[in-house]
Amino acid sequence: MTTQPPRTSSGPATEDRGARVAVTLFPMLIVAGATLAFLAPGAFTPMAPAINPLLGVIMFGMGLTLTLPDFRLVVTRPLPVLLGVGAQYSVMPLLGVGVCWVLQLPAELAAGVILVGCAPGGTASNVVAYLAKGDTALSVTMTSVSTLLAPLLTPVLTLWLAGRYMPVDGVGMALSILQIVLVPVALGLVVRTLLPGLVTRALPVLPWVSVVAITVVVAAVVSGSADKIVEAGLLVLAAVVLHNGLGLALGYGLAAVTRQPERVRRTVAIEVGMQNSGLAAGLAATYFSPLAALPGAVFSIWHNVSGATLAALFRRRPLSPGRTRNVDAVAS
Repeated sequence: MTTQPPRTSSGPATEDRGARVAVTLFPMLIVAGATLAFLAPGAFTPMAPAINPLLGVIMFGMGLTLTLPDFRLVVTRPLPVLLGVGAQYSVMPLLGVGVCWVLQLPAELAAGVILVGCAPGGTASNVVAYLAKGDTALSVTMTSVSTLLAPLLTPVLTLWLAGRYMPVDGVGMALSILQIVLVPVALGLVVRTLLPGLVTRALPVLPWVSVVAITVVVAAVVSGSADKIVEAGLLVLAAVVLHNGLGLALGYGLAAVTRQPERVRRTVAIEVGMQNSGLAAGLAATYFSPLAALPGAVFSIWHNVSGATLAALFRRRPLSPGRTRNVDAVAS
């Protein structure tokens, strides 16, 4: 899902309603696509060649939601950005390795789980951070920076950590990420800069385009390994839930240990725990195997569910008295 928190003239209630729809309805649509692909894999298997182009569409949509001021926090508030992005590319990859060891995952599934951990932040995290009363501007910056670093860090970390399970074409993966991620995001940012009015009118539609694209990606991945899902499904789900849950908890813990404000703690937790698992699934299908892509497909569904649940829990917890200042407004 590629979207930022909705901004309307109708006030916070309308914004909250739109954001809640985004994080509840979208996973349901993805689950529906995955179920259909499992029941009728032959109808979706021909879609496999479209995975990478569809990921490019999703990342182009992300680029359209960005503006140059979104990167201002890298200069004005570098510590929380560095903390979040650093944890993204250290905590989640190492957790992936740990989960594989604890569950004794077979090689293909282990490679897929680790690749999910080495992926950049998930774009749905921005909406979840908004619903959680986190620092939304910081969330957007963290997601953007981790995405721009993906062509270098994702293949290097995957080669280092997943190479013991399956051969990794690090150079090929880096080139793919450049094509799938960096070029579309940069192009979207350029289009947004040159045609702001047109893009602003199109912004409400972008999340739906993205969710259709990720649904097709998940369906294509599921159809490619449908014959093994019954056997491996529960194991993959256990790995994904453990990986995601520990990422959320450790992200919050790291921000707390470094004495970050509560809004930042919530944001770092969400950014660390939510991955661009659609990208991981596409890369796994291309460079590993259909079965290795399954953890990414399951993560695409689960992290939206867990993120929405965490946001609801955070909303029930008041911010501490000295930390209610709206840092989003300050940053923007």
